[in-house]
Amino acid sequence: MTELISGPATTSSSTDPDVATLIRSAKARTRRRRFLILLAQIALVVVVLGGWQLGASSGSLDKFTYGSPDGVVQQLKTWFTDGTSLGSIWHNIGVTMQETILGFLIGVGSGVVLGIALGRIRVLADVMAPFIKAANSIPRIVLGSMFIIWFGLGPSGKVALAVVLVFFSVFFNAFQGTREVDRNLIANARILGASEWRVTSQVVLPSAMTWIVASLHSAFGFALIGAIVGEMLGAQAGLGQLIAQAQGNFNADGVYAGTLIIAVLALIAEYVVTRFEKRVLRWRPTQLSADGGL
Repeated sequence: MTELISGPATTSSSTDPDVATLIRSAKARTRRRRFLILLAQIALVVVVLGGWQLGASSGSLDKFTYGSPDGVVQQLKTWFTDGTSLGSIWHNIGVTMQETILGFLIGVGSGVVLGIALGRIRVLADVMAPFIKAANSIPRIVLGSMFIIWFGLGPSGKVALAVVLVFFSVFFNAFQGTREVDRNLIANARILGASEWRVTSQVVLPSAMTWIVASLHSAFGFALIGAIVGEMLGAQAGLGQLIAQAQGNFNADGVYAGTLIIAVLALIAEYVVTRFEKRVLRWRPTQLSADGGL
């Protein structure tokens, strides 16, 4: 009896440390991999910026045409300390982000609603298909010019352009995600007495959420592009207008400085969207290859 009791205890005690060791080893490999990736990224930035600065300082690159890293830093310092010709740099950032966020929210909302509606109602999809294809085929720069004429130099035209860019990105994902929902789930919900609204809200929408959330990464970038392009076409303030002014004055450092600010804003937005995706899709199984992919 003593041997029967002590046997399993010995096996468990010998196995638990092995499992803990494997877990610690896996975490250590993950940390080491992340550190090496960060180190490679920093090295790449140093090489590019160092080569750019070296070329500009030695005269291999024309500073008037290509600018230089120290010139970009000086331009940013001037903007953040002394302001710009269009007011405080924070005011211009705020204008661009306001247009971007409004365009993003309106575009996502309309894209999700119409995408699910057309995905659920085939007759409506057949009726609207040629109009949606025609609208999607119009070059966005043409729409930007039209919105400037319609709405003037205020933020409305930039928001409208951002909405158009975001809408089509989200709409097609929502539409396809709705069409990909398992028909057995819908049939089972109907058998249990669920109304069409409950089927859509409790079966179709959660099932299509992976498609919808995946589109948000590119959607915010499109919203930012819409706001910037609209501002470059004509505006009273905003980062796009700052870049347009720098371009008109042949100020390469100003163009790069504005682009750098936009890139930082886009990275912050990408981080927020990624956190939102992880929270919304917590039920989704973790991919085994997640650590090995980009």
